[in-house]
Amino acid sequence: MEPLTTQSIAAAHEGQGLIPIAIVVAVAALLGLGFLRLRQPPLVGFILAGVALGPTGFGFISNNANVTLLAEMGVVVLLFFIGMELSIKAFVLSLRQALMVASGQVVAAIAAAGLIALITGASPAEGLILGFVIAMSSTVVAMKMLEDMGELRSETGRIAVGVLIAQDIAVVPMLILVSSLGGEELHIGTIAVKMVIAIAILAALLWWFGRHGKLRIPYSEAVEDKVEILALGALAVCFGAAAISGLAGMSPAYGAFLSGIVIGNSTLRSRVIPVIEPIQSVLLVVFFLSIGLLIDLTFIGENFWSVLSAALIVIAAKTLLNIFLLRKTGSSPQIALIAGLSMAQIGEFSFVLAAAGLSAGVLQFDTYKVAIAVTAVSLLVSPLWVSMMHRLENIASEHLLTYRKAFAVAYARELNEVSKRGAALAGARWSLKLRYRAFRLARHHRRRARIQNRRRSD
Repeated sequence: MEPLTTQSIAAAHEGQGLIPIAIVVAVAALLGLGFLRLRQPPLVGFILAGVALGPTGFGFISNNANVTLLAEMGVVVLLFFIGMELSIKAFVLSLRQALMVASGQVVAAIAAAGLIALITGASPAEGLILGFVIAMSSTVVAMKMLEDMGELRSETGRIAVGVLIAQDIAVVPMLILVSSLGGEELHIGTIAVKMVIAIAILAALLWWFGRHGKLRIPYSEAVEDKVEILALGALAVCFGAAAISGLAGMSPAYGAFLSGIVIGNSTLRSRVIPVIEPIQSVLLVVFFLSIGLLIDLTFIGENFWSVLSAALIVIAAKTLLNIFLLRKTGSSPQIALIAGLSMAQIGEFSFVLAAAGLSAGVLQFDTYKVAIAVTAVSLLVSPLWVSMMHRLENIASEHLLTYRKAFAVAYARELNEVSKRGAALAGARWSLKLRYRAFRLARHHRRRARIQNRRRSD
């Protein structure tokens, strides 16, 4: 940290240090609003703002360490918020299906990555890490998309949240295993113990709150109307539990989720949620900006079609796999479609797994760059993919047999606007033609009249 000088204090007093922040906030707001006007998720605009303003863009943000820290805080607060809003009874009902779907995702991803490693000549350890990276879905993006579609608190949201939480729990043994691949002795017993502890704590909380009433927090009556105390206290519980979970070798998000369950089943739940929600929204915007900052435009420009093709293949394959697993575990076609689409991208914990593999010396730097690029592009493309595929569910509802008819129904509003504009242009063109013909006819009559007048004068 640079020492304070007269010049730095003067610059800060003049507000020069706020100029980059103002530009970032303004660009993110404008792009988010623009995508909202285009009937697309605003989070795509936030990601593009990070791309445009990042180190490989215009360079307004050259050091993303602080932004990455805020983004990690956003993920932690999101899991805390999910825990608060979680219905214990509904989650228990979906737990068996969530574990089966999450297990199927991990097995299929490892098999696919292993095949890729075999074809490309990569080591089995690299294939295993890539499988972990592909298997993870983004809790942040999936929850935001479900909320935008109005499905977050429905049965679809309950099932998707269950699968996402199961993935977050699975990150714990994945990180331990990836770190152990770097040459240290692999302690299967340690992994098993941590997994058992994580599942046991979650099961104990679910059992307790499923059988007992609301938890009464001391001095709740004294602080229930104090907004600042509620915000600070809730964040203290959230980050305290996340820190303890991280120090214990588990995911910080897992600890935040458990603390959210505790606060959500307490007498302060209805007071804490409206206080924390604005903070969570701001931190999530920072999270989306940080995704854009991770996108290396130079690398993607040099390998554009390879990265884009890989991202689209992963999204399409995960969509089909998710729908298949959800249908096989008892979900209806409609629920399987929406929940499967929402989990089609590669998740934020994939960045952590890839970084762990790189630091352990298992993942080569070129492979790491490819993994980061594909993950970031999949997060960027995923909302657009969901928007398009969600509209194309008219194929099933309208029993349409061709994609042309499906697109015609799904994009009826846009096509109608285009046809109206086309009709207006055609009408204007026809009107100009008529005016031009009338002008030529009038000129012809005037010419004939002049010729006749000349003949008469002669």
